[in-house]
Amino acid sequence: MVTKIEKSAKTRDEAVLAAMRELWQLNPEITEADVDVELLEKGKSGFFGIGSVDAKVRVSYKYKPAECVKTFLEGMMHHMGVTGYVECIVDEEGTVNANITGENLGVVIGRRGDTLNALQYLASIVTNRDETEHVRVNVDTENYRKKREESLKTLSHKVAARVLKYKKNVTLEPMNANERRVIHAELQNVKGITTYSLGNEPNRRVVVALAGGRPGRNRPRGGNRPVDPPKGEAIPSVEEE
Repeated sequence: MVTKIEKSAKTRDEAVLAAMRELWQLNPEITEADVDVELLEKGKSGFFGIGSVDAKVRVSYKYKPAECVKTFLEGMMHHMGVTGYVECIVDEEGTVNANITGENLGVVIGRRGDTLNALQYLASIVTNRDETEHVRVNVDTENYRKKREESLKTLSHKVAARVLKYKKNVTLEPMNANERRVIHAELQNVKGITTYSLGNEPNRRVVVALAGGRPGRNRPRGGNRPVDPPKGEAIPSVEEE
């Protein structure tokens, strides 16, 4: 993300300083070495002030990926009416890990993480708009993603046991790609069980099936019968096939 500010003043240096003061409101650590300065109009002093023309400059500042993610998320939280703080840490692989803390963060998470996933997706788009190499962005709050992953792992084994016991495939509710990956990875070494995905985004689902079966078999004749998830757990509901 790039911020461009145009300022006019009697001299070039004064115009640049005016632009820097505006940038310092965004990040007080920005220095003139961090920006690109383009002289749009050279100032003229005129004759005793008559015919004088102010100098005009365009100062451009390219946000670092972590700054971009932080600025975007804080702006979105403001529009959502959420009071909070965003901390961004860049790991060794260059991934920007953003953690949101504050009050009333349920609205940031959304139903089973839908809003959190949307924020992460949009933050990634904004951050990579001006990047030559793709920057991965992870957004989390209150350690939600870790808790969600553990719930999905627990669910996957419960469903696998049900499939083995009743000899019927089970279809989970729609999940995003990362959550589907958790289910596939967790059950890949479970004897007698295989997994595959059906449908199109955003309604793509994981099917937990008996090994050796083919996708599309064991379909219900009277429609899918929903199976309620354990109470008090933020995990997907499932359907038997």
